[in-house]
Amino acid sequence: MAAAHEKIEKNIGLMIILIVIVVSIGGLVQIVPLFFMKSMTEPVEGLKPYPALQLAGRDIYVRESCMVCHSQMIRPFRAETERYGHYSVAGEFVYDRPFQWGSKRTGPDLHRVGGRYSDEWHYAHLINPRDVVPESVMPGYPSLEDNFIDGKDVQHKMQVLKDWFDHPYTEEEIANAPKVVDGKTEMDALIAYLQDLGTTIKTVR
Repeated sequence: MAAAHEKIEKNIGLMIILIVIVVSIGGLVQIVPLFFMKSMTEPVEGLKPYPALQLAGRDIYVRESCMVCHSQMIRPFRAETERYGHYSVAGEFVYDRPFQWGSKRTGPDLHRVGGRYSDEWHYAHLINPRDVVPESVMPGYPSLEDNFIDGKDVQHKMQVLKDWFDHPYTEEEIANAPKVVDGKTEMDALIAYLQDLGTTIKTVR
């Protein structure tokens, strides 16, 4: 046994192959069962895919790299639930592509920010964060109110999500998407997205 162990230690190529095999098996053992757990793959009660305006807002959130400083994953620890609210549940993220999970928090976790502040507060905060949070290091995004949402782009994305990822959008929702976002700015869309975050679980818990 000792001789075999010594042989492996002295053969870097063989050691690499064995490490890859062990890590692969361990990864599969951890990941594969999750695909068969309903709580991981089915939406929580009442969850619906993002409406047109909120879907556009989510794209802006991703485009501006908000996830670099704000996570959307509240862990089931008292310190987190007392500050942010109910811990995050896998079924809340079924329609999120890509997920906004993570642990990097220059700013607070935003998963339960929906409904916590008024639209006016979010508007002021996005224009100049220090007007409402003096110690904030977040940059302002005043240009968002100058850019309008492209309805055709949102409509196309909704159709792709329906066709390729089985998001349950109706044909009527997709057809009305350009009308819903007509005249809406990127600021309107981002605020609508933020106001929706984490609100579904509140209606069923």
